[in-house]
Amino acid sequence: MKKLVLGLFTLLVLAACAGGNSASIAGTWKLVSYNQTPAAPGVDTSIEFKDAQVNGNVGCNGFSGEYKVKGDTIEFGQMMSTLMFCEGPVGEQESATLATMNESATFTLDGNTLTITSADGASVIVLKKK
Repeated sequence: MKKLVLGLFTLLVLAACAGGNSASIAGTWKLVSYNQTPAAPGVDTSIEFKDAQVNGNVGCNGFSGEYKVKGDTIEFGQMMSTLMFCEGPVGEQESATLATMNESATFTLDGNTLTITSADGASVIVLKKK
């Protein structure tokens, strides 16, 4: 009887460890591209996912908000951002990035590359781990 209980306990522990999405987006990332357009050269970008909070800067405004990961989906809360005027490529990449991080998005994690796609598929950002 003890062997049976121990065996069942071991199976439950292994199932718990194996279940769910083991990929973690936690960490700090650099913008590589948005909507198949390379990130603006010479612009230091940073997006950090930590403790259900996302924050960063991908152009000229800082932003922050909440997020939750469920499987391969990221649910974003309301984003807050500073409101400096941004024009040209920097403004375009900032707008595209924030549009992708609106409400719900899917993601794939391949090594040190994180790709986030908006729910409607219209916006895609590619990030590299810093």
